[in-house]
Order: sequence, then C-alpha cells, then structure tokens
Amino acid sequence: MPEIISIKGLELRFLHSKADTWGSLDMFEMVVQPHARMPVAHYHESWDETVYGLEGEMTFRIGDGEVGLSVGETLFIPRGTVHAFRNDGPVPATCLVVLTPGVLGIDYFREVAALLASDTPDLAQMGAIMRRYGLVPAPLN
Repeated sequence: MPEIISIKGLELRFLHSKADTWGSLDMFEMVVQPHARMPVAHYHESWDETVYGLEGEMTFRIGDGEVGLSVGETLFIPRGTVHAFRNDGPVPATCLVVLTPGVLGIDYFREVAALLASDTPDLAQMGAIMRRYGLVPAPLN
C-alpha cells in the first residue's frame, strides 16, 4: 500500500517514485484541503511537472498569472517556471502530479512534513531542504 504523507492541509500518496521507474518519473496523488496552499512557491531547473485534475478545483499561481485546474483538466509546468497552488473552495481538491524525469522521491516529502509539523518551522531550513532536492524557493511576481 502506498505511503500517505500529510503536510499542513495536503495529503500525498506516492504511486511511483524514481526508484520504481528507473528515474523516469515520480507520480503521486495529492489531496489539497479547503483553504490549504503550497507552503513555498518554487521552481525546478531539471524537470517538468504535469498536473491532472481529479476532483474539486484548485488555483495555480504561475509566474504573474493564475490558472484554475478542474476535474479532467491538465496543467503543464515547464522547468524554470515559478509556481504555487491553493484551494480556495469549500471541498478538498485532488490531483495527480507527474514529475519527469523522476528526481524527488518520497524522502523529500518526509523531510518537509517533519519540518512543517512544528508550530514555528524554520523557513531557512525549509529552503535548504528544497535546494538539496533540486527545488529553488522563489517569490511569486
């Protein structure tokens, strides 16, 4: 059974990791609770991200703009694109996330969950974890 990791209003269920796919992809299902959001906007230099809407609706902030993601829709986020997401709706939203090539693995999410479990997480430490796994914390324009 896939491991479920909870991170401040997010639940991640890893379906395949780079170890399972010889580095070709990471795939996980993400449930975003109402009024939850990605903790830190970021970009990645070495992989692309594709997000498929499965249930509910979410809003992605990509660079200077916002894009909605609903059931049956797909959002492609190319490497180097600053992005974040949120769920402003009254119900959870679920999406399938595919990272190509697979570079993160489940350990990144375990570390972030442990750090954010604190009432006052150290944002500098969050940035260090992100950079170690190839993510670059970035302000949204």
